[in-house]
Amino acid sequence: MSRFRFSVGPWNVNEGVEAFGPAVRPSIPLEEKFKKFAEIGISGVQFHDDDAVPNMNDLSEAEIIEEAKKVKALLDKYGLEAEFVAPRLWQDPHTTDGAFTSNFPEDREFAMWRAYRSCDIAKVLGTKKIVLWLAREGTLCQESKSAVENVNRLLDTVNKLLAYDPEIEVLIEPKPNEPIDRSFCPTVGHVMALGAKSIDPKRVGCVMESAHAILAGLDPANEMSFAIAMGKLGSVHFNDQNGVRYDQDKSFGAENLRSAFNQVKVLCDNNYGANGEFVGLDVKCMRTQRPGDDYQHIINSMRLVEIMEEKVDRFDNAVLQQCIDEKNYEKLELYVLELLTH
Repeated sequence: MSRFRFSVGPWNVNEGVEAFGPAVRPSIPLEEKFKKFAEIGISGVQFHDDDAVPNMNDLSEAEIIEEAKKVKALLDKYGLEAEFVAPRLWQDPHTTDGAFTSNFPEDREFAMWRAYRSCDIAKVLGTKKIVLWLAREGTLCQESKSAVENVNRLLDTVNKLLAYDPEIEVLIEPKPNEPIDRSFCPTVGHVMALGAKSIDPKRVGCVMESAHAILAGLDPANEMSFAIAMGKLGSVHFNDQNGVRYDQDKSFGAENLRSAFNQVKVLCDNNYGANGEFVGLDVKCMRTQRPGDDYQHIINSMRLVEIMEEKVDRFDNAVLQQCIDEKNYEKLELYVLELLTH
């Protein structure tokens, strides 16, 4: 039994659509996903705004609230909790040039409308966390945008959200690239700097995703550690990544068990979760998986976290201290490898 509470997004059980191929499985209704999530031990659900309220662009603000209430009733029915709401701005025709950093003011206005509606939906669903994955907030053509101007636009966005709802917490999820070439906020350090300059820094933190750190050439455990040291790790997204490719969202630990161990270790060592934080799983089902068996990647990831928790509990700090005293890190290296392979 894990010490952590797990969350997952509805998009993590999907039709298998990817950049290189179409759907290979039928869609699953939201309630059926909720039911299965509860059955396999998931406690929380991550939401994009239009996961909770499909076709929200065509609805009034009052209608959006009413639709969100229906989703809250489903969450309650299955004993689930909403972890966060994130405006999904990267798939909309309004935001091909970016959302908050578009060169076109009408696009930026639309992005703020969606972000405000995410706050409204979050309040209905019972969460105070708003996640900003700044997917298209960067450049495809370097000279097309001023990075200085647009970093300030991102700061303005955060400030507007903090002012709109004095109870929300804004969590920024950094990623260095994809779908754009260069992000204006690519790492945890960038998130910390942006939050520190906001009107209410204590309400700005980060979501740290394993694969995103790897895509930046960084170590996920160290990125999580940096956020913890700053008191800003609002959530994590565990997954895995095979090198600097497209964002693969593989099952946690599928590529690098030692990295998985150290990610779990830093959370355990620093009592992550004590304040209600979730361990989020942002993992995608392989396209080869057959319909009806498309939750296995989530089950695998949860089990791997549990295995790594067991390894962390077995980690002997006396051995660690002895190796440090002897300045014998080769000995420590072998100890860790033996721990992971036995």
